[in-house]
Amino acid sequence: MDKTSTVGGTMYALMAELYPICRSITGEGVRETLHILQRLIPLEIHEVPTGTPVFDWTVPKEWNISDAYILDGQGKRVVDFQKSNLHVISYSQPVRQKMRLAELRKHLFSLPEHPEWIPYRTTYYNEDWGFCVSHRQLEALRDEEYEVSIDSSLTDGHLTYGEYLIEGQSQDEVLISCHICHPSLCNDNLSGIALATHLAAWLKSQGKPRYSYRFLFIPGTIGSITWLALNEAQAGRIRHGLVVTCVGDSGQFTYKKSRRGDAEIDRAAIHVLKHSGAAWTVQEFFPYGYDERQYCSPGFDLPVGCLMRSPHGSFPEYHTSADNLEFVRPEYLEESLARYLDVVEVLEHNRTCVNLNPRCEPQLGKRGLYQAIGGDSEAAKKQLAMLWVLNLSDGRYSLLDISDRAGMSFREIKRAADALESKGLLRVV
Repeated sequence: MDKTSTVGGTMYALMAELYPICRSITGEGVRETLHILQRLIPLEIHEVPTGTPVFDWTVPKEWNISDAYILDGQGKRVVDFQKSNLHVISYSQPVRQKMRLAELRKHLFSLPEHPEWIPYRTTYYNEDWGFCVSHRQLEALRDEEYEVSIDSSLTDGHLTYGEYLIEGQSQDEVLISCHICHPSLCNDNLSGIALATHLAAWLKSQGKPRYSYRFLFIPGTIGSITWLALNEAQAGRIRHGLVVTCVGDSGQFTYKKSRRGDAEIDRAAIHVLKHSGAAWTVQEFFPYGYDERQYCSPGFDLPVGCLMRSPHGSFPEYHTSADNLEFVRPEYLEESLARYLDVVEVLEHNRTCVNLNPRCEPQLGKRGLYQAIGGDSEAAKKQLAMLWVLNLSDGRYSLLDISDRAGMSFREIKRAADALESKGLLRVV
């Protein structure tokens, strides 16, 4: 995948196709989404029955919805699920009744500070129902009788998730996880779905990687808990991991560390951001947010961080109808994918070496490695990279260690190591 191509436009088109689908933590919307992704990558779709115990949780009933509305006294749809699937609180119980405005208002939610936006709300584990409306819609409602209808079902069924394993030279795995439970919300998290899908397609096209790569497309929280409960034995193969979310907006990059704080994935992601030339920030781990908190729970303590742009809750459009196709842009998606590819490059090529000529500096010139000409700063930089690699390659320091200590990019240090190895001056341990 050429990072300078229009891959951002392709990712955006995938988001636009998925945008109208009403997704939740279970149901046909999830299945429809995964079937679309199967056109791009060979996802295996898993169905876990309602009632399955998963640690302290239980797989919930399956929720589906076909229509919902509120009719005013003249029979006009003043709230219409067909116009926005955010209008219905996810997992709302089926309802068909008439009520006055005072009673109806107990089930209506709006954002007074953003009167044109529709909020996103859920009632996954609490049997209830409700509608989300713009504050302008709420204020326009007259004191009269309304007919309320939510044509939904909540029955024994399945929790559905997608999984794709790219087998590498090693059984050690890199986990890439994203949540697929949100309806028409773009940055959170159609952007993560699109990026993970295209990252998987790119890796598949590159031949056999060093690590095996496991991609999970799961409903938030209950999905990662379910996967971990059903795959506890093999979870220990995960050596590095990233949760993909909020990668389509214009915000600066943010990396949230794993619970360990100093895992190789933490250092790799921070190194990539440091040398990206763009603004970035780092968050220490905290037990809230996305599925990293499940992977990093103390019983697993997997090295899984979260690489995003604007963190959840930090932008006003978060969990509202304003997180739409206008809020995300192809160029930001493409830039985010480039950062993920940079992280993969570090993970794939990081290694620890031994200098085979450790007594003083070897003569680089006679091996064709010293090409500096007076004033050639690029050649001098390449020579310095080789000297750093030679000096620190005593079997204790990885190329990432050397990059960080030298203040040089991993790519520069890797090229130097490749050159030294080709001349018999370096050996991988």
